[in-house]
Amino acid sequence: MRETVQNFVEKHHWNKAVAERAMNLFNDNAMSHFREILKRRQNQVAAATGHTVMLVDQTEDILAKSRKGIEESLRKVAKKKFAENPKAGDEFVEKTLNSISTSTDAASVVHSTDLVVEAIVENLKVKNELFKRLDKFASEHTIFASNTSSLHITDIANATTRQDRFAGLHFFNPVPMMKLVEVIKTPMTSQKTVESLIDFSKALGKHPVSCKDTPGFIVNRLLVPYLMEAIRLHERGDASKEDIDTAMKLGAGYPMGPFELLDYVGLDTAKFIIDGWHEMDAKNPLFQPSPSLNKLVAENKIGKKTGEGYYKYK
Repeated sequence: MRETVQNFVEKHHWNKAVAERAMNLFNDNAMSHFREILKRRQNQVAAATGHTVMLVDQTEDILAKSRKGIEESLRKVAKKKFAENPKAGDEFVEKTLNSISTSTDAASVVHSTDLVVEAIVENLKVKNELFKRLDKFASEHTIFASNTSSLHITDIANATTRQDRFAGLHFFNPVPMMKLVEVIKTPMTSQKTVESLIDFSKALGKHPVSCKDTPGFIVNRLLVPYLMEAIRLHERGDASKEDIDTAMKLGAGYPMGPFELLDYVGLDTAKFIIDGWHEMDAKNPLFQPSPSLNKLVAENKIGKKTGEGYYKYK
């Protein structure tokens, strides 16, 4: 007999999690590559903490690639975690992989899941189509969550009939190392759903924080305007990008300067987020586009992934 959401809260446990990706996720742009890595590692962490994971993707080839990526990452973890006991490391990898099943048909597996975590391309129409379809087949108690970093959770939830069981669950890359998870509640999200997702995040070994459905949530709402202001500082000729990076590392204690971080994350990702926010609130000075950022992205110089962004890489 299936357990209710209330029982999951009491037991701090889900039986299955589903992640599905969209048709155009595996195109050639670097932002899709970033989200592919994020998706693999979300499933890796869920499986490694005793959860049964159903990984859904478009083709068997993509699923095989994802599973191979998860196995490679797990073996790196096992090598460090079980340095003095390689056999235990092999058992850890095997047990975790056995907790991950795959499918190319979301509708046929979603009915037996307790939590759906979506990590597809950042396109509202595509997300809405996905959740509208899954909503028809999922059990009544199933909670839906989006891993979006830039779209309104409310706009995605409105495509379903379970707005009270819909929230944001925003992980950070690399997922195995980054402890933070943002749990995003819309005006319709029930407190029971929020508590369930907080409990789930803790079961993954993460530190959850809660936030209302505001652009960028907590981290990106503070981080992206900071990065954009660094770009503007450089565009005005007030300081070189090298000196800006050095100042923030030595003066603020940041591990990376803003331009180093932009190149690491991907200039296309930064542009996508700021363009979306600008479209929502064009008068907000924090959300104004950047000429130099737009130029670099147009030239496909989007950071470390392409060998050049604000800096050049060998």
